[in-house]
Amino acid sequence: MTDDTIWHRKEIDSPCVRICVVHPEARLCTGCLRSLDEIAGWSRYSDEERSRIMDELPSRKGLLARRRGGRAARLNRNG
Repeated sequence: MTDDTIWHRKEIDSPCVRICVVHPEARLCTGCLRSLDEIAGWSRYSDEERSRIMDELPSRKGLLARRRGGRAARLNRNG
């Protein structure tokens, strides 16, 4: 069997890196930086919609403030 006989889809690949953890404040996946709605709708999006999201992802990195200090830092932040 050659590559000529295998059907390939022409679409933008998912940015998923299989680190699926949702940031509690930003509500974005810390792995791919997509929102839950974007992840859920990815298979239905057009190439234009996927391309727009892919273009936005690098700018979202700054939205994920790194958590430091564990429980004590959370208590200080809230109190």
